[in-house]
Amino acid sequence: MNSKKSVAGIILAAGMSRRFGKPKQLSTFQGKTFLESVVDAALLSNLKHIVLVLGFSYDDVVRTLGTHRIKNRRLTILKNEAFRQGMSRSLQLGLKSVSDSFSAVMFLLGDQPLIRFETINILLEAFSAGDKDICVPVYGNKRGNPTIFSRRLYPQLLSTRGDSGGRNIIRSNPDSVQEVDVDTPDVIIDIDRPEDLDRLVRQYSLK
Repeated sequence: MNSKKSVAGIILAAGMSRRFGKPKQLSTFQGKTFLESVVDAALLSNLKHIVLVLGFSYDDVVRTLGTHRIKNRRLTILKNEAFRQGMSRSLQLGLKSVSDSFSAVMFLLGDQPLIRFETINILLEAFSAGDKDICVPVYGNKRGNPTIFSRRLYPQLLSTRGDSGGRNIIRSNPDSVQEVDVDTPDVIIDIDRPEDLDRLVRQYSLK
């Protein structure tokens, strides 16, 4: 069995959404909260296990997920008490929970409501077939998320600080990066400000 097939997903969704002005985790698009959409895509995918890291507005966010998601055996929910210290604390909390059991992790962002399980599976298949330690989706010559990191990079990921996430690791290991072209923009669309959501709603109302 190819050990690179043992990939856990870590959804980073603990932030305070300062630029958005309210918890993005609870904002809705096309009838679901952002987070519901990301969690559903992860659960429909071939990820072996999913860890959801929450923090800000934890109780409210958990309530929106519904019993059917919370009780799914493939989903573990963790609370990052230090969410004010940046995304790296969520990344580390999630990674520590699966590092002994999984040979690679995929980091997903909680503010990408368009992410599809098909895209996740494309990345998993490419990573499994390749020989690189990092797998990054590309749409229109722009790198996006989610991204995959092999066990070799766990020590570097565990040393990150602030909100850099895995970006610095990718920059520091250019020869270890496998780019995967995808044909949908879901990997480069995240919602940082209210106007981003307004633009997305207008765009999809025209389709």
